[in-house]
Order: sequence, then structure tokens, then C-alpha cells
Amino acid sequence: MTVSIIGLGMSPEDLTARHLSLIQAADVLAGGIRHLAYFPDFAGERIEISKKLKEATARIRDRAESGKRVVVLASGDPLFFGIGAWLCRELPSGAVRVYPNISSVAAAFSRLRLSWHDARVISLHGRPLTGHALADFHEYDTLAVLTDRENTPARIIRRLTENGIAGFAVCVLSRLGEPDESVQWYAPGEAIDENTPDPNLMVFVREKTASRPRLYPGMPDAAFVHERGLITKPEARAVTLSKLMLHPGAVFWDLGAGSGSVSVEASLFIRSGTIHAVEQHSGRIRQIRKNRDRFGVAGMKIHHGDILSVMDRLPDPDRIFIGGGGKDLPAIIRKSGARLPDGGVMVINTVLLDSLSAGLGELENAGWETEIVQMQISRGHDMPWSRMLKAQNPLWIIRAEKQINSKERKSI
Repeated sequence: MTVSIIGLGMSPEDLTARHLSLIQAADVLAGGIRHLAYFPDFAGERIEISKKLKEATARIRDRAESGKRVVVLASGDPLFFGIGAWLCRELPSGAVRVYPNISSVAAAFSRLRLSWHDARVISLHGRPLTGHALADFHEYDTLAVLTDRENTPARIIRRLTENGIAGFAVCVLSRLGEPDESVQWYAPGEAIDENTPDPNLMVFVREKTASRPRLYPGMPDAAFVHERGLITKPEARAVTLSKLMLHPGAVFWDLGAGSGSVSVEASLFIRSGTIHAVEQHSGRIRQIRKNRDRFGVAGMKIHHGDILSVMDRLPDPDRIFIGGGGKDLPAIIRKSGARLPDGGVMVINTVLLDSLSAGLGELENAGWETEIVQMQISRGHDMPWSRMLKAQNPLWIIRAEKQINSKERKSI
């Protein structure tokens, strides 16, 4: 049983003599309508690969198991966002041979005479342009985007604009390798034709004058939009993030998010996860949005409302930060803590003695493993003849790890 998967490159002109001999000797030729149309004189059986991929795969397997020579035609390079990966998973590993060719991305950068060793490639075939892909536009200076009939170049540009992403020259390359091939550059902010021919892809190159904000733990207050100094201070943010022990893929709740500074910096550590910032004050909600958009934070969802009510509609968390709550703190700890898994971590910041006592009491009564840290920050201030340190209010950081049945373990 052998199935040969052959990459067509940009057109049949990119096929080698070896590729052509395999196609000519095949009993069965499989591929998309466009691929099969390249070989009108093929006399064997044809299998059209469409949206019913599983049915086509079953037919390919059946023909190969019956001893027929099966060739599957694929666009570009079969294993680069192509059908090759699917068939390698679905068919016996020893039965598949892959013959690579020029990918559409390689061809696009070659047409533009641009190196692409440091480019980010995003495929929007059958998937939306959402948080993590949007964040790539803040992180990378050169990107290639594979489009489809839903995610057209014009719609992609509108989506980027809605999210405050700008400063890129954009090239739309259509029908590469065909006689009617088109390569069209657009200046930053320029509208793109709604009727771009299929298939197409886009290349984004950041303008040298365009800047992108850098994100790191403990950024200065001035980096964020905030209200009259109501923001978790840089040093407190850095320690808080270390106590949370965030990891990629985590679901993180920021309860009483304020300006969103903790959520924004938390995104550094949970790139493929989700952040849920909850805040009841409408003015601060606007600040959170501005800070999220400025730094291009992916997967950050903002919720306006009372903490105790909003958490009912949030997915279960892996980590929780409570930066607000006031008199409701014990109730917030109980309700949010019930949603954490065993080993989940909660961190609480407070400057109030009553909140420190209430928070510790609630956690210890529930059998959580707790740790408390007091931070006392003093900042230097210039004097006419010297410099003095001016102390800020002490901050207490409570770190708690959920231990199921910990009371029973302690009593043994």
C-alpha cells in the first residue's frame, strides 16, 4: 500500500520529472477540482477532495489497500498548512510518501525579493483572526497571512484596524503561478479591493517609522492609562506575577482589575491561555480596553459588572488574582475558590488590615496553604542638596494554594 502526496508548487510548471512520472503511472488521482483540472488527459479514476474530507480519505485508503497506485495532488508544499499533515495522520505511516514543492509563502517572498527566515506565518483557512493571531502583529515585523473565502484581504484589514493595529505596508498576491497572477502593494491605512481574486495571500511589512510598545513585568505606571495613581505599582506587579506561577494555556481571573495592568503583564506568561479581567467601574473598563489594545494583548476578555455576579459566566480558572473586593472579599474568596482545581493558586493584594485579616481567616478556615508577604517600597526623591527616600503604604500579598481535604491531611 503506497499513497504518493505530490506538491504542485504554484502550478504544474513546478513539477519535476519524478513528480510527472508518478502521476502518469498512477491508477487513481486525487485532489481538489483545480488540481485535477491540470490533468484533463488522465485516464484513471479521479477522487475529488472537497469539504467531505473524511469520505475522500476513506476512498483513498480503500484504493491503496486494493493495490492501486494512488497519487494525491496538493497545493504548494503538502506539509506546510496543507493536506499532507492530515493524510499522514489518517493513513498508515509506512504507506505515505510526500514529495515537497514550493510553498505559496516561499513563492510570495521570492516574488517580493524579501527574506522570510524571521517572518511569522498565520493560516486563516477555516479559522477566525482572533486574539493570539492579532498579538502576532505586535510581536513580529514581517508576517504572511494565508486567507480563505471568508477571511478575505479586505475583511482582514478591517479586523486589524478595529483592533488598533496599523503601521504595515501590505502586499496582496493573487493566483501565484497563473497567467493572471497579481501582486499589489498597499500603503498603511489604504483600503483593499473587496474583489481580490482567489486564491490569495497577504504579506505585511512594518514601516520603519512605526513603533510597537514593549511589554515586560513591572512596567512603570506611566506605561498604562490609569486613574489618579489607582494602579498596582510596578514592584508589586512583578512580585504578584511570580507568586501566581502562571503558565502557557492557563485560564486567569483578574478580579477587580482596575486599569488592567496585572492582566496585561500576565499575558507574557499565558500566551495561549485566556485572561478574564473583571471590573465594576465603567471608567476603568475604558482604561482596561485602552491598555489591552495598546499592548496587543491576546485572549484578554473584559467583563463589566459586579465580581460576584460576573464570575458565574466565566470558565473555570487555573489562577486567580484579587486586587479589589472590599467588604465582599470573603464572599469572593469562597465563590471563586470553589471554581479552582486542586493545586490552583489565588493571590490577593491589599493595603487594608481588615482585608488582610478577613482574607487570611477565610483561606485558612477552608484549609488552603497560605503565604503572606509584606512589601514596603520607598522611592527616591531629589532634594536641593541630596536625595531622600519617601515610603509608600505597605502592601500585603497573600498567596494561597488550594489543597483538597487539607484539613483532614493535617489532622492525620
